[in-house]
Order: sequence, then structure tokens, then C-alpha cells
Amino acid sequence: MAEWASNFCDLFYKCFIKEDRYKLLLSGIGVTIKVSLLAIVIGILIGMLIALCNLSKKRILKIIGGIYTDIIRGTPSVTQLMIIYFVIFASVNLDKWIIAAIAFGINSGAYVSEIIRAGIMSIDKGQTEAGRSLGLSAYQTMTRIVIPQAVKNIFPALCNEFIVLIKETAIVGYVGLMDIQKAGDFIKSATFIAFMPLIGTAVIYYVLIKILTLLLGRIEARLRKSDAR
Repeated sequence: MAEWASNFCDLFYKCFIKEDRYKLLLSGIGVTIKVSLLAIVIGILIGMLIALCNLSKKRILKIIGGIYTDIIRGTPSVTQLMIIYFVIFASVNLDKWIIAAIAFGINSGAYVSEIIRAGIMSIDKGQTEAGRSLGLSAYQTMTRIVIPQAVKNIFPALCNEFIVLIKETAIVGYVGLMDIQKAGDFIKSATFIAFMPLIGTAVIYYVLIKILTLLLGRIEARLRKSDAR
């Protein structure tokens, strides 16, 4: 037991303490959080627009929404990231993490659009008819009556999408960003030790997602309390 503990401490020192390698992981946490937060904001905005296109009675808008959703959901996120970084934004002077966030936001938008569309369709049609009977326009009825009710229904699914998005950002190393996973890979290459860096990155991701799950759970509980009033 004492020997195992000594070996563990030795590995921990070599991987995280020696040459301040832990700072790579701290920097990686910052990158992961920045990319994820901006990506989810972009994803929600795009998702809302595409959901409205898919629900529209205009054929051209439905076609646009359908093509976008079909292409994004039918291609790997890593391929989309590399196309957006190395092709679309190749000559644009933007920080790498912003381009990565845009790529993940575009990807997330397709899934968020389906979440929002399902949430809007779950609202009873009588709510829409009531809004129109009060003299509200279709836009006013949607933004003031339907969407506020749909938000409560789709919030858990949006939380799940955010959690998935955080884990998906582990591929940003393909475009040279030093996120959590890339930092762990760098430590693994520098020390020739696989176990400790991999376990370290797994623990960091777990803690981040656990904290996020608890925070989002509290927000959801408050939303449910307002329903009970």
C-alpha cells in the first residue's frame, strides 16, 4: 500500500507539478468554458431561427431549415470544425477559440432547432387561437404566449445539449487549441505516461459537468415552482 501511494505521488508530481504542467490544464479549462458558452449562445440563436423556418407555412423557409438540419446532423462535428476553420475562416483574422465556438454553435443549432420545434409543437393550439382572438399578430402570439411556455418544456433538453456540447469541444485540438483534452495529450507526450493525464482530464470534465448539472437543476426547479403557483 505504501509503495502504491509512493508511486502514485511520483506520477502525480511528474504529470502535474513538474514544470508547472498543471497550468496547461487550467488554461485548457478556460478555453473549454469560453468555447462552450459562446457556442451554446450561437446555437440557441440559430436553433430558434431554424425552428421557426421549419414551422413556417412558407415552403422556401421550410426547405432552408430542412437542408440546414439535414446537412449538419448528417456530417461529423470534427469535419464541420475543420471546414469552418481551414476553409471558411482561413483568411479571417479571428481568435481560434471564437472560430471554434462558431463551428460548434452552427453544429449545435441543428439539434437545438429540433428541441425548440418539438417544444413549440407541444403547446396546445388553443393557446395560439386565444392569442389571435385577442388581436395579437402571429409574431406577437408566438413570442409572448407560445415561446415563454415552450421554454419550460425544452429547458431540460437544452441543458442536456449544453452538457453534450462541453464534451464535444474535446476535438478543438484539431485546430491547434489547447483545451482540456489537448493539455492532457501534451502532458502524456511530454512524460510518456498515459494513465495520470487521461484520468486527470476525465476527472476535470466530470467535475465541470457535475457543477453545471447542479446549477441547471436548480434553475429547472425554480421554473417548476413557478408552474405550481
